[in-house]
Amino acid sequence: MATRTKQPGKRSRGGNGAAGVKLEGLAKGVVQQAFAKRDPEVLVPARLLSNVSFNEKTRHVEMGDAKQSRSLFNYGQAKRFMQTLLVGSKCKELIERRKTASIRQIYYLSKHTIKGTNEKTFNDQAESDPIIEDLEVAIDSLREELHVFASNRGNLAGPITLVDAGNTLDCAAMGSAGYAVPSIVEPDVVQFKKNSAKFVLHVEKDTVWRRFYEDRFWEKHQCIISHGGGQPARGMRRLLQRMHNELKLPIFVLLDSDPWGYYIYSVIKHGSINLAYESRRMAIPDAKYIGVSAFDYERCGLSDNVKIELDATDIKRCKQIAEYPWFAKKKEWQREIKKLLSQGFKMEVEAMISKDLEYLTEEYVPMKLKDKKQWLD
Repeated sequence: MATRTKQPGKRSRGGNGAAGVKLEGLAKGVVQQAFAKRDPEVLVPARLLSNVSFNEKTRHVEMGDAKQSRSLFNYGQAKRFMQTLLVGSKCKELIERRKTASIRQIYYLSKHTIKGTNEKTFNDQAESDPIIEDLEVAIDSLREELHVFASNRGNLAGPITLVDAGNTLDCAAMGSAGYAVPSIVEPDVVQFKKNSAKFVLHVEKDTVWRRFYEDRFWEKHQCIISHGGGQPARGMRRLLQRMHNELKLPIFVLLDSDPWGYYIYSVIKHGSINLAYESRRMAIPDAKYIGVSAFDYERCGLSDNVKIELDATDIKRCKQIAEYPWFAKKKEWQREIKKLLSQGFKMEVEAMISKDLEYLTEEYVPMKLKDKKQWLD
């Protein structure tokens, strides 16, 4: 049962905070340029593939130093410049009022018709969403630190007690749905109170997670089980990283044997190419891929009924992933992808259930956890 407790020494969400100070600095810079009779501009790190690289030392996907200018008196940039400051002002207001808003709500808060014109600040949400990401990189703050959230996605269960917005939650006693991971999981919102888990097992889908929950895998192996509903949302990725870094928990990933599963693992481990600026606060370079492997078809004696034929898109995507710098130099990953392509079919985690309903949780995963030679790094 959830109980409300006060957490001494924990900063409540609100006030100015580091992100609020950075937003003020951005605005003051624009004002100073105007008073100096210069064209006011905002510099935003370029979120382009050409400005992304892999840092072999940190093992993160990182953004480079290239920046794009947005200035008021450039006809092609003026609207984007004003949109950036408008969204920034709404985020500053949220921080000061100690409120949060969804990315959809930010769109409506910012949308209006400019006085004396028929011009709208935003025509649709597809215009406002990238501005939020631009602000993140411009002031080096996470969206969540700007008090902006996306929809919740992902759950976990296991022997860990959290304090979420002042409520103490025992994640071993949250019912069959587990703890719903929120979008904002920063330390001022979510704190770790007690933990006896030895590791985290992260799976791809909620249906697979439910198999592990129902079979009480987390009790038998004293672990936390989590899922991201496909590619994990930022809140889940950030919480996984925090549990790894702060609680020193190993992160094991169980995904489908297909290019989508490989990509999800890549994002968890090294970060997203599209959102490279957030990698250092979300990527988990020490995460291990324990399955499903293309070699498991023969290793586990599976039947032809579990095969799903690769299509042209799967094949193309596999070849692209094999060329990622963080996979290109790893023999075990090249061997894995080559095997998948040569056999011509992919498999879901649920393929293991074709042997027996409890085979996945009682035999397959325990076998994988025990045999480190089967892990992919």
